[in-house]
Amino acid sequence: MDFSFSEDQKMFQETLRDFLTAEHTSATIRELWDSETRRSSELWQQLCEIGIMGLLVPEEYDGMGMDEVDLVLCLEEMGTHAFAEPVIPTLVGTRLLADLADKSLAQEWLPKVAGGEAILAVQYPESPFVQDAHVANLLILQKDGELHALTPDQVKLTRQDSNDPSNCLFSVDWTPSADTLIAQGEEAAKLSAEAFDRGALAAAAQLLGCGQRMIHMACEYASERKQFGVFIGTFQAIKHMCSNAQVQVEYVRPAVYRAAFSLANNSVNRSVNVSMAKLAAGEAAHTASRVSMQVHGGQGYTWEQDLHLWMRRAWSLDLAWGSKQMHSQRIASIVIDQGVPTAPLGESWLA
Repeated sequence: MDFSFSEDQKMFQETLRDFLTAEHTSATIRELWDSETRRSSELWQQLCEIGIMGLLVPEEYDGMGMDEVDLVLCLEEMGTHAFAEPVIPTLVGTRLLADLADKSLAQEWLPKVAGGEAILAVQYPESPFVQDAHVANLLILQKDGELHALTPDQVKLTRQDSNDPSNCLFSVDWTPSADTLIAQGEEAAKLSAEAFDRGALAAAAQLLGCGQRMIHMACEYASERKQFGVFIGTFQAIKHMCSNAQVQVEYVRPAVYRAAFSLANNSVNRSVNVSMAKLAAGEAAHTASRVSMQVHGGQGYTWEQDLHLWMRRAWSLDLAWGSKQMHSQRIASIVIDQGVPTAPLGESWLA
């Protein structure tokens, strides 16, 4: 049985890589940090033209009707380029709207999402703040076990500080009503759980890309920096640090891909697989950032050095859609407290 990605999936990733390499450089990130919204409508429209935002939109709503396995390589590529546009909340909101029992919102909003005309923001219970609420055309918010959909004129936003300027967080003041209610009871609980898993997977995939990029930056610097007349990349200690970080990233990769498969197929082990991927990806990115900082020496702390752009992105992704502690506790609760067995890697792909 072939578990590798298809040529079409790899080609989609390569197309996105070419676009991000040309249009989303470290200079672009710094320019966006100085802008009012810290977001780019031009980049968003180009991303939609490639087809990324329509990937999870069902075909009946002008989308591509694909799943998380088709998406995961693209999310990883975005992490590699520290791409912080509101991709994750919009993709999470896309599937949530598509799975609602009442299809009226899906009919109204999903063609706009696929066409680049709408951005979605989604709140999850583990965070008091809503990411990218300031640029969202529709906000999906949670309160007392209910899901509500609101437009920007129905909410009041307050920007919150973040150590990552690319991470735009807002507290949202709003009033629930019968007109804004879209799901409640078991339907709301199911949709919220799936939305959280989908957001955690997306964050894990981007963390994987961030970690890989920081290791690459460390190796590049080690091949250029000389000490005592020789390149520091020839030092055994540097080699060991970089290779150990790379090994950790490589071990995370199949866990992230397994989580994507679990979500796409609604596996019984979906939640634990997602939490394992998010936890492992966060730890690998932390290792990569620490190693890269050590290799760069004092320069790694300076504003001029690009390394901190990826370090900040990794920090914010690690905290988004569940912290390490939260996912550790969820794994323990599912596996130990509830006594739910987790299948080995091969079996979970078949579940």
